[in-house]
Amino acid sequence: MNHFKFILLLLLLFVCNLFLQSYSLNIEEEREDYKNWLSWNLQNYKKKAGLVNRSTAKLGRSYKGGGVLDDKLKKAEMNKVRIIVSQDGTGDFKTVGEAISSIPKPNSKRVILVINPGVYSDDQPTITGNDTASVTGADGKPLGTLKSATVAVDANYFVAINMKFENRAMHEIGSVRGQGVALRISGTKAAFHNCSFYGDQDTLYDHKGLHYFNNCYIQGSVDFIFGYGRSFYEKCYLKSITKKVASMTAQKGLKGSMESGFSFKDSVVTGSGQIYLGRAWGDYSRVVFSYTFMDNIVLPQGWNDWGSQKRHLTVYYGEYKCSGPGADLKGRVQWAHNLTDEEAQPFIGTHYVDADSWLLSPYSS
Repeated sequence: MNHFKFILLLLLLFVCNLFLQSYSLNIEEEREDYKNWLSWNLQNYKKKAGLVNRSTAKLGRSYKGGGVLDDKLKKAEMNKVRIIVSQDGTGDFKTVGEAISSIPKPNSKRVILVINPGVYSDDQPTITGNDTASVTGADGKPLGTLKSATVAVDANYFVAINMKFENRAMHEIGSVRGQGVALRISGTKAAFHNCSFYGDQDTLYDHKGLHYFNNCYIQGSVDFIFGYGRSFYEKCYLKSITKKVASMTAQKGLKGSMESGFSFKDSVVTGSGQIYLGRAWGDYSRVVFSYTFMDNIVLPQGWNDWGSQKRHLTVYYGEYKCSGPGADLKGRVQWAHNLTDEEAQPFIGTHYVDADSWLLSPYSS
């Protein structure tokens, strides 16, 4: 009997040792994933910085990116089409839907959709809706978050200027499937200038692709900027309307992809309630704030792991030279990062979204 117990004990020790070795390897692998992502961004930045002096594409107007346009966009810019939407009948169409339906598929031209104020509620043309994830669609099934968007953009090279996107559905605390997206952007190389996004839960679905948001107003309560995108938010006003405790961002990075993450620069975080700057939607969430004013609504911890401590090794949450009562780093979670000058460089310019090949200055209507 004693001999049997001895053999059983050895077997248990062997199994435990294998488990510990496997666990240790997983930990090291996850640490390496984090290091690889940071290293990739630094190398990518240095590579782009060495190409700054490339010739600028000559298109007859300023080019914000400062490099050479990619071939598809260059061709589109040489074949522009202008469509005017006005509810009073003085334009080409009375509704946005009619104007969009008039664009042939497939389309390789730059279509400029000018939406006149007309009888809209203010000077900023507004597209509004109130669908939520729980609303039943035409197929008899719930829409889900993806299809709840008031406006959904799947096209590449999309540009919006002076537009207001709104989802009027209200989030009730404790409710399920109350997400109501104002705008979903799924196309790549898209830019939003002087736009407003109004919603409650899941206002802006930064779904996937390269995106640039400049001087935009974004309002919501729970996860009101979320998605898989690689996006640069510059001079944006981020307003929380939560009544209790919530998270502002919910970025979801993927293990196999380096090109994902939100970067906010020269922005303002304010509003009501108490908020985390972000919570980890998945194991590879990535968000950076630079030169941003943070009001006292930001919780001292700053960041939330969404109930999974293993994410401490794989997420990338960073802050750089931010200000305001909510920017005090003394209470931050240990797995957040106070970036050095070198570490911050990849995240504080439009190079973060490869803008040199696609980001044009806003159109003047």
